[in-house]
Amino acid sequence: MRHSIAPQRSSHRIARWLSGCALALGFIAAGAAQAQALPVSVSASGNHAEASVSLPGLPGTVLAEVLLDFEDASGLSPSSLGASAKLVSLSDTDLLARLPDADTTKLQSSLPLLITLQPPRYGGLSFHGTGRVEVHTHALPYAAGSRLRLFKAPLGGAFYDITDEIAAGSVRARGTYGGFSQFLILLDLRPTDVAIAAKVQRLRDRVDALPWSERAAFDALLDDVESALAINDYAAALSAADAVRSRAESRAGSYLPDEWRATRTHHNHAGELAAGAATLRFSIAFARDYGP
Repeated sequence: MRHSIAPQRSSHRIARWLSGCALALGFIAAGAAQAQALPVSVSASGNHAEASVSLPGLPGTVLAEVLLDFEDASGLSPSSLGASAKLVSLSDTDLLARLPDADTTKLQSSLPLLITLQPPRYGGLSFHGTGRVEVHTHALPYAAGSRLRLFKAPLGGAFYDITDEIAAGSVRARGTYGGFSQFLILLDLRPTDVAIAAKVQRLRDRVDALPWSERAAFDALLDDVESALAINDYAAALSAADAVRSRAESRAGSYLPDEWRATRTHHNHAGELAAGAATLRFSIAFARDYGP
């Protein structure tokens, strides 16, 4: 039988967590020129993996949890994920240059956390279709209509929004992906139509990399998204975004490559299209519910 935690014990846990947050903020306040590497523990089984990011010197004080779920993974293990994390400086010019706009997509002082999932090339990890990532933290507050977003980037590359859900508890930032490697939670103050336009363009760029026979149908669906948004027909725009994902999933394997491998020898076009459609749907729904 499970017993509830006694109030005194619970208060000790809260105090321990708050002291951990203070330590994390202390790293930033000190103006450290170098990023602070953090301990990460990883577990993995089947199609699910979890990484727990702790604070140095405070074992058991979890700053963030990363949950990963795959449609069809092979070779998934703690070592095959290549997980690491670090606190970054809010004034790191190299990192800021990788954001869409350093003035409107902002690192948060309470969680300047860069998570890297860079599976080793010969670690054996592969998966088909899409994966689902959740970054869960108590260091950020949740509110309906939150503009916190989950961003992703290749190593050293530009970050882009992959959010398909922001949920309570305190914050659970979720996204869909067709590959890895680096993640940030940012405050995105861009007008929603700007975020949507960036997502549509990213999907069009992905479509341009497909076989010629596959391009026209996807381009037509993206045209439908933009036409519907031009007249604020959110229902039609959402339907067209869903159709992009459905088509990517139905064409996967037979007509579109749908496998990611740690060897980086395969292109998961179907997974990336489905992921792009999922985050586009999120932004369209946000515009419908909360405006620009």
